[in-house]
Amino acid sequence: MKSALDPTAVKHVPVFNTEKVISHYEDKDGVPIKYVCTTDLLASDLPVDIFYRKTPHPEFGNRYFGLYKNPYANDARVMITNADAVETSKRYIFGVIEDKDGVLWYSQCHHDCLFIDGSMIDGGREYIRATNLKGVFKIVDGEFVERLNLGEEEPEEWLGQDSGIEDFTNY
Repeated sequence: MKSALDPTAVKHVPVFNTEKVISHYEDKDGVPIKYVCTTDLLASDLPVDIFYRKTPHPEFGNRYFGLYKNPYANDARVMITNADAVETSKRYIFGVIEDKDGVLWYSQCHHDCLFIDGSMIDGGREYIRATNLKGVFKIVDGEFVERLNLGEEEPEEWLGQDSGIEDFTNY
């Protein structure tokens, strides 16, 4: 496994102001908090901002938590959830493409299809469909860490009917 990516190398599009969230929870809990990514957790196309703390929460035991807008509330209330699955579940992998400036982009949600500088990425955590796929990453200790060589799939880890990696570069 390779070392973690430089956090500035990955482009994120968070739901909330992550600096305000970090400030709030660092003041509240008294520990460093960092933003990790924005992704679906259990619901398709419901982006969740994922945050990390090194020490488990003293009451709930999780190191990751997610914030999202409740789609069923008229006033879009902010909800908090345990997000440890981004590291502990084999489902949470991130295919990335690269723009002309060397910034890496990932599909945040199931139907979040991005077209960037001649490359494409789609599928969120459900599948990876891409052209010019640069790598596949997982989250470890709050960091993006390279997970696979592009030619090496591990079929037992691909969950769901559309699961797998499809690179359409040569089509």
